[in-house]
Amino acid sequence: MKIKYIILCAVMPLLTVTSCKKDFLDRNPLNSVSDAAFWKSETDVKTALAGVYSRLQQNFLGYERVYLDALSDNAFAFQNTNQPFLLDLTTGSISPGLTGALPNMMSSPYRAITSCNYFLDNIDKAPISDTQKNGYVAQVRFIRALAYFDLVQTFGGVPLNKHYPKTVDEVKIPQSTKAEVYAFINEDLDFAIANLPDVKYTGYAVKGSAQGIKARVLITQQRWGDAVVVLKQIMTDNRYALSNNYAALFKTSGQATASVNTEIMFSTQYQAPTNPQRTSPGAAGMDIELGWFSLIQPYKDLIDDYEMTDGKMPSESALYNPLTPYINRDPRLDLTVKLPNEVWSNSLNVVWNGYTQSSTGFLMEKYVDLSRAPFTSNTAASTDQDYIHLRYADILLMYAEAQNEVGGPDATVYKAIDDVRGRVGIGMPPVDRVKYDLKDELRDYIRHERRIEFALEGQRYNDLKRWNIAHIKLPTLKSPAGTPLVFSTKNYLLPFPSSELDNNPQLKQNDY
Repeated sequence: MKIKYIILCAVMPLLTVTSCKKDFLDRNPLNSVSDAAFWKSETDVKTALAGVYSRLQQNFLGYERVYLDALSDNAFAFQNTNQPFLLDLTTGSISPGLTGALPNMMSSPYRAITSCNYFLDNIDKAPISDTQKNGYVAQVRFIRALAYFDLVQTFGGVPLNKHYPKTVDEVKIPQSTKAEVYAFINEDLDFAIANLPDVKYTGYAVKGSAQGIKARVLITQQRWGDAVVVLKQIMTDNRYALSNNYAALFKTSGQATASVNTEIMFSTQYQAPTNPQRTSPGAAGMDIELGWFSLIQPYKDLIDDYEMTDGKMPSESALYNPLTPYINRDPRLDLTVKLPNEVWSNSLNVVWNGYTQSSTGFLMEKYVDLSRAPFTSNTAASTDQDYIHLRYADILLMYAEAQNEVGGPDATVYKAIDDVRGRVGIGMPPVDRVKYDLKDELRDYIRHERRIEFALEGQRYNDLKRWNIAHIKLPTLKSPAGTPLVFSTKNYLLPFPSSELDNNPQLKQNDY
């Protein structure tokens, strides 16, 4: 089921003033609807809830999250006008004064948090039962945890706003420690797990959504044993299953198909024609940005990491032919990347090539819905495939990673990896138990499998950081222009944008 997201100023109030503090005030709105006019029925609560969910459509909380792969070794951001200066974050030009991507990484999560706090501070006024109230609160606390998780991964310790501000000064506070932010995230997720319905995901956060994000939070903290407990609960519940169509997972029609969407555990949802991915400013969305403008271009380093169908790397496999290097490769390669000389066509066999030549030799195919090709500004109104934040394959690979860290290779670890690799339509062979029989070797293989399974979905950047290998891996690559990628140990946290420092004098800048 698609959620109809709405933004009503009367529910999620925004100040529309013109000043240097517009974004800050937008993030921390002070004008609210009269108590006498709202929160008088469950319908009002649902309307406010839709406003909270709508915040997930902004910048990296929505479909533009795929651009985070352009901060990793997976892809290059080509003339990315939707997230300006993204490339600067990879080539040593990091500065608090950057506009575009950097401030968006902070402002959008805080907008979501402010909307969540407004909801949470007012829902007690609504004439509904405690059970109903807890169900709504659990959804909103889940979304707040999701937003704070983005912030802490990007900036480390950040200001913890736990309530809706009555004055601007209330949010001018020092940042909390990273540990304090994680503790607050875990509190929200624990409440969500305890109060969300234990049913299949159909558009609203459910227990499995919160459990899966809780597991991701735990492995980011390297709390491996705790993560295993949560992941086992999801796996034994048998409520989710791997999709029978990997490519369809990332297309609108597939996401509406029962045999495909069994894998989706939480997503940012869109609905055409009233709520497509983006039509302002300018026609956009995944089909336009990725399939036409080609704003994400995979690096050959990613392509070279795909195995042959016999489970061996190209350099080790008798199946590899340098004259036809993309034949007999892991099927996920061709479902993720538009390969050289590959012909794209729609259901009517109309060929579509876009107009941008790739600087890397490859284009992104995942999340591009060719059934809507040829893409034009007008087709943007129908671009509404959901961005998937969490899917069951991640549960299996997080389990494999966490259990391997706890006790090394065992049958359950291998099975979790094999299930992902051997899913219907992919059919990659099982993990080589002899080659990967030690914890360290299997750890590296699990990391490899994560890269392949979630390529161009926006996960790789945070994976490299939590593994503490970004400063090792990224400097080995160059941009298509030959500029070396830059990532030092201080880059694990980004600097706070200058606008944030101007608005909050108590914020202490990160080292950059």
